[in-house]
Amino acid sequence: MSSLANWSYTAQATIWKRTGATYDYGDPVFSEPLVIMCDYEGGLSKRLGDIGAERVVKNTFWTEYGSAEHGDYILIGASDNPSPISAGADEVMQVIRYADTFERMADDFAIITGG
Repeated sequence: MSSLANWSYTAQATIWKRTGATYDYGDPVFSEPLVIMCDYEGGLSKRLGDIGAERVVKNTFWTEYGSAEHGDYILIGASDNPSPISAGADEVMQVIRYADTFERMADDFAIITGG
């Protein structure tokens, strides 16, 4: 972890990765929960407009964890619950990569969830 990330990523989040497998009834199989270091910001999960509801950003997580992908699930805080759904986690909608501008040790990532 870079020295800048060491003082800024002080919160914990739990991520569940999709394994690519599915249960007989079609639901995805997830990996064991993994606790990562991060910082986060909350947002809205739904906006109602004249033509219906729109999904908008719910949470953004900043981290050096670079393996998150669309379809994974993430939760603020540490959890050992094997099910991201019953744990109350949100689906990862987008992951953005940022360069480690100062130390060039590890890139930073914004993991964005939707409601």
